[in-house]
Amino acid sequence: MFRSVLVANRGEIAVRIIKTLRAMGIRSVVVCSIPDRQGLAVRTADAHVVLEGATATETYLDIPAVIAAALDSGCDAIHPGYGFLSERPEFAERCIEAGLTFIGPPPAVLHASGDKAAARQLALANDVPVVPGWDGDDDDGVLIAEAERIGYPIMIKARGGGGGRGMREVTAPEAMPEAVASARREAQSAFGDSRLLLEQLVVAGHHVEIQVLADSHGNLVHLGERDCSVQRRHQKLIEESPSPAVASPVR
Repeated sequence: MFRSVLVANRGEIAVRIIKTLRAMGIRSVVVCSIPDRQGLAVRTADAHVVLEGATATETYLDIPAVIAAALDSGCDAIHPGYGFLSERPEFAERCIEAGLTFIGPPPAVLHASGDKAAARQLALANDVPVVPGWDGDDDDGVLIAEAERIGYPIMIKARGGGGGRGMREVTAPEAMPEAVASARREAQSAFGDSRLLLEQLVVAGHHVEIQVLADSHGNLVHLGERDCSVQRRHQKLIEESPSPAVASPVR
């Protein structure tokens, strides 16, 4: 059992983790940016560490600063929540190097799935069908040319993150340059990673997920499927389980 855990996130995500740690009798320490230092997460945690900066890149995405905060505050593990550093394999690796437990998948899994391009390549290598797309060189000119090859409409996606950030629907070639530039700016701001990939846009599709959890002791469980099709700006608003779009034989 951990004695003290650093929560490397903010807002509702951090508060939920902190409340769970308290219920388990584990001390919680949360990092915060200067604008977030009066937030509920800070007021809920047992302790907090202010990261000197205002933007996500300066604070929650600063790997050396987050690890230093954990070590300086006597933590033996880091919980990244979701978003921010949770899917960054280099962060998991740095935690291990510092003698901290990364509460999340091992680096090898993050390398394979945290990067959407790597995830596409892993799926293809295992004969899992994927929509037509491009996950190679993401130079602006290459992306524009590949969009023409794939055919419009196109979805631009950030390679290094999710949550609807760094995504743009493009229906015509003339809109592509600005869409690429806009998606790249948002991806850099949200994830510290401006790389992009392309996929053919799935029109009127259903977003259905199956969540699988495993631990370091060999235990494995799935939580069934959930339908995440009700979205705004590619961000989930409602998750429904079981999915109304999945018939029993498919399930």
